[in-house]
Amino acid sequence: MGQCVTKCKNPSSSLGSKSGDKEPGGKSQGKKSHKEELGPGKASGDPLANGTKKMEVIEAMQLPAPSGDTRKEDLVSNGDEFSVHRIEELFKRYKDEQDDEILEEGMESFCDDLCVDPAEFRVLVLAWKFQAATMCKFTRKEFVEGCKAIKADSLEGIHTRFPCLLMEAKMEDKFKDLYRFTFQFGLDSDEGQRSLHREIAIALWRLVFTQNTPSILEQWLDFLTENPSGVKGISRDTWNMFLNFSQVIGTDLSNYSEDEAWPSLFDTFVEWELERRKKVEQEKNKCTRSTSSTESLAQDQQN
Repeated sequence: MGQCVTKCKNPSSSLGSKSGDKEPGGKSQGKKSHKEELGPGKASGDPLANGTKKMEVIEAMQLPAPSGDTRKEDLVSNGDEFSVHRIEELFKRYKDEQDDEILEEGMESFCDDLCVDPAEFRVLVLAWKFQAATMCKFTRKEFVEGCKAIKADSLEGIHTRFPCLLMEAKMEDKFKDLYRFTFQFGLDSDEGQRSLHREIAIALWRLVFTQNTPSILEQWLDFLTENPSGVKGISRDTWNMFLNFSQVIGTDLSNYSEDEAWPSLFDTFVEWELERRKKVEQEKNKCTRSTSSTESLAQDQQN
């Protein structure tokens, strides 16, 4: 995704498979109409008036449809029709000259033409729908299957799907899937990473929670930025459990319990945050006392 974040298999069963779209009914209906045009008695072996025999008529029936007809295998249709050919052509517009993939430069052009920022939430959601394995890259399969999944075969079509995709990402079960996808998406598969770099994790947490922002998110990210525990990476378990942690802990952290099997990093965060709030409260009280003393002194002087 170009500069997505700090650098730069969703099943489509509802769309049907290619084999399911190769007009089994369409061809049989075509043959039936040809036969009906022959009329009763024309199926015999007798020569027709113009001398054409039965076999020649059958061969004429098997001639391919006119080239102007739209091929059904190029369309997936259940009320919404789109062209697989147009999806392929759209992919070719942005693919790398050497590799059969859309890489960083092509991704930036793709996002520019879509009028979206490569680092914004809509691009993450699109990558989720495309089930992209790596940042800054779409393989041909990911792009084609992704466009089929959202039923779009043009830039305009993709752009018009964004509102629906954002609504889908607000659904609890869908957001959980998007959230877990984001961790894998942030890993560098070429390096065989098993955990996210702390800076990447901070950026991805901020990005994935664009719509569903938990009340403790900013405090959590401040904690990771200050990094009192010397954390270098975020494991998959820590990433996954933070979603549940953020939903149950409460704004005032009152639902936190040491008896829960939270990762130790969460325990450290709670201690850090409670201490931070204590200091803020002390500073607030200090300022209040100082203000009161100043006002009292000024009042005494006036008297």
